[in-house]
Amino acid sequence: MLAELRAKSQITIPKAIVDKLGLSEGDKLEIFEKDGMIFIVPVAVYPKKYLDELKNEIEETKTKIVSGERPVFDNVDALFEKLAGK
Repeated sequence: MLAELRAKSQITIPKAIVDKLGLSEGDKLEIFEKDGMIFIVPVAVYPKKYLDELKNEIEETKTKIVSGERPVFDNVDALFEKLAGK
């Protein structure tokens, strides 16, 4: 599909691509150049506070695993057996 570069370096992404990727107004797109080609990639942007909370939760979980407070399972079946009380 062709897109035309317009004033202020703007282009319109063809509707078929927007629909196929489920994009909507306000979505964030990463745009970069590599080897003379332009790439446009949809991205998810999360608030820093959310990422900091997630990082803290992961660190707490790692600490609990090392201390033995949080069990580690070799596979999903072992987890479900533990949950079932077997």
